[in-house]
Amino acid sequence: MNTTPSQELGLLHNRSFDELNIGDSARLERRLAMQDLQLFAALSETCAADPAQPLAPGDEGDAQLIAHGMWSTVLLASLLGTRLPGPGTGLVRQALHFLSPLSIGDLLDLQARVEAKDEALRQVTLALSAHNQNGQQVLQGQVVVQALDARIERQRTSLPEIRLQPGSGEGLARLLAHVKPLAAIRVAVVHSCDEASLSAALDARRAGLIDPVLVAPRVRLEAVAAEHGWDLSGLTIEDVPHSHAAAQRAAAMAACGEVEALMKGSLHTDELMAAVVSSASGLRTKTRVSHCFVLHTPHYPRPFIVTDAAINLAPDLPQKADIVRNAIALAHAIGVPEPKVAILAAVETVSPNMPATLDAAALCKMADRGQITGGVLDGPLAFDNAVSMAAARTKGIESPVAGQADILVVPDLESGNMLAKQLMYMGEAASAGIVMGTKVPIILTSRADSHASRMASCAIALLLAHRYRTTPP
Repeated sequence: MNTTPSQELGLLHNRSFDELNIGDSARLERRLAMQDLQLFAALSETCAADPAQPLAPGDEGDAQLIAHGMWSTVLLASLLGTRLPGPGTGLVRQALHFLSPLSIGDLLDLQARVEAKDEALRQVTLALSAHNQNGQQVLQGQVVVQALDARIERQRTSLPEIRLQPGSGEGLARLLAHVKPLAAIRVAVVHSCDEASLSAALDARRAGLIDPVLVAPRVRLEAVAAEHGWDLSGLTIEDVPHSHAAAQRAAAMAACGEVEALMKGSLHTDELMAAVVSSASGLRTKTRVSHCFVLHTPHYPRPFIVTDAAINLAPDLPQKADIVRNAIALAHAIGVPEPKVAILAAVETVSPNMPATLDAAALCKMADRGQITGGVLDGPLAFDNAVSMAAARTKGIESPVAGQADILVVPDLESGNMLAKQLMYMGEAASAGIVMGTKVPIILTSRADSHASRMASCAIALLLAHRYRTTPP
């Protein structure tokens, strides 16, 4: 059954009993995600324990997380109530056979076909069949429904979004587990002359993320270590007179391959980046240097990137193109093969009076022409449309990016910095900061950043450094 114009406009309508013919059919596809199982468990109370435990029978080593068989009937209800026969349909009886389990990531293709009609009772019998992405049949059965005699039409509603609260620290734990197989990288820690930056370097070393080279005045390092009872024996220390010299020396070490990353300590960002972007440093690449926040909030189903919120104050169109390219490269490194990139503005329409919307439209056209590759771009999009499918549907936005963005590209540094910090302090977002567009990753954290943020930033730098060994930026 083809989609009708009214359905494309957000309207749902049924097919009356007289309009239904033997052989009419409809289908619905849905990929099973972890959140589907968690929501089903919460609603049905079928799993008093953690719903993310292996549930499939068999040997412990072969156990896998599978869906409760009745989960597929939720999709059946959607198919009957929205497509065939449509709104107003009443379920009379059903006979279902669950032939094979569904695992997370499986794609369920559910189909219903009109098999018989009962004129006296005005009831319709539908044959059901569902297959996974491999063509294996997972469900077979039959339902009898009460079809309406009248034709009705309803506005498609935007359903409330439901998000589950992940456990505290879950994102960092998963990230550290992901990078555990990778060997630690040698990192120049620049002027780590306070408790927060020195402790972060030592903790990242203990976690197997970095092999730190402390580039700072030795006297100040040893004073901080003595105050907190830390042992610096076995660590390489590059003794320099002050923070400016530390930045220069660290950049030189990175340029000649002595270290594979830089880590900001207790010096200002401008001081470190001045040494990095200097034409004499040898650390620049063909793209402009930019900063990325990697954020994970319990109010959004996946980690995402906000850029640029720390380096480029008011980027023009070519600079924004490089910012996008850098963010896409980072997304690839952390395991997102084709990130969805939302170019943010205050509104979702192009306006000559709002330069950010013009830049967004131009960036999308550059992607269409192959000037920006590796991701799917759309914009301008307001923030709500970029992260909420419900908001996008309400405004009639049809987009492969809206509501599911992996990268949020902000108009300027001020808006990006405010957005990122609002997410951290009011949206409970875990964060990591990294500089892209240089020959080595730069771990760029704020003095106010948490210990977890510094560790996550080191983990992402580790991923990037290993990637740069085979695919230099």
